[in-house]
Amino acid sequence: MYDTIAPTAYEIERNKPMPSLNHSLIQANLIIQLGILYKNKYRVASELSLDLSDWPSVPDICIFPKMPLDLQNDITSVTQAPLCTIEIISPSQSLTELVAKARDYFRHGVKSCWIVLLPLGNIYVFRSPDEYDIFRATETLQDRVLDISIPLGEVFE
Repeated sequence: MYDTIAPTAYEIERNKPMPSLNHSLIQANLIIQLGILYKNKYRVASELSLDLSDWPSVPDICIFPKMPLDLQNDITSVTQAPLCTIEIISPSQSLTELVAKARDYFRHGVKSCWIVLLPLGNIYVFRSPDEYDIFRATETLQDRVLDISIPLGEVFE
């Protein structure tokens, strides 16, 4: 018989596994690189609650078109699909689970989905549910849909 571990409050609230140290560090590095390289083109959000046609989700990172910051009118759940979602695999997640999530993002209007496989140092960049490129930690990631190029050595250091 297997022991089951009850989900934490974090996992229940966000409907996703608890991130690890490596997950957190890579997430921060991606946000920094996107911010440095694309500050004038995109707005990057972390752990943002999405409600896309009654499908709730909390991607690790979202990329939106550049928009002004409105400090007077905050939003706790965004209904506009981001241009891109980035999901970083957690130790308790499977690749199958994240690929299915990417398909759901595309179905809800997202144009590009990245899946980061930490143990391999790879990022899969999906431009459709069935088309993707794989980039290794020593390469430069190219997202042809969003015209983004990131040297992954800066992300996986």
